[in-house]
Amino acid sequence: MPLARRCGACHTTHSATRCPTCAEKFAARSEAARPSARERGYTSRWRRARAAYLSRNPLCRTCRAAGLIVPSTVVDHVTAHRGDAGLMWEQTNWQALCKPCHDKKTSREDGGFGRGQSRRIGKVRGR
Repeated sequence: MPLARRCGACHTTHSATRCPTCAEKFAARSEAARPSARERGYTSRWRRARAAYLSRNPLCRTCRAAGLIVPSTVVDHVTAHRGDAGLMWEQTNWQALCKPCHDKKTSREDGGFGRGQSRRIGKVRGR
């Protein structure tokens, strides 16, 4: 049986951190605050560069290092560009990854899906 928890927003009891209604509102608010892909620099120029890079680097770098042969599907920025066009277009800052490896890396670096680093700054483990 799932553990009963209180919704962090409306304080009703549910099996998740937020009740379905509050979770939907939170997701919509978070997505509305995020700039569009185009505003973040992912244009048709990027799609062409991405396709060319993946054709030259067809295997996931992380999986290949572990001895696995997995097709790459994502061009990852080794260092997040955060809107810096120079860093975004610097191909030495690119790596080809499969989606699961990219998602793990992003989650690890950004503090989890949908949670930015800023929320983690100053927090001490166990508190």
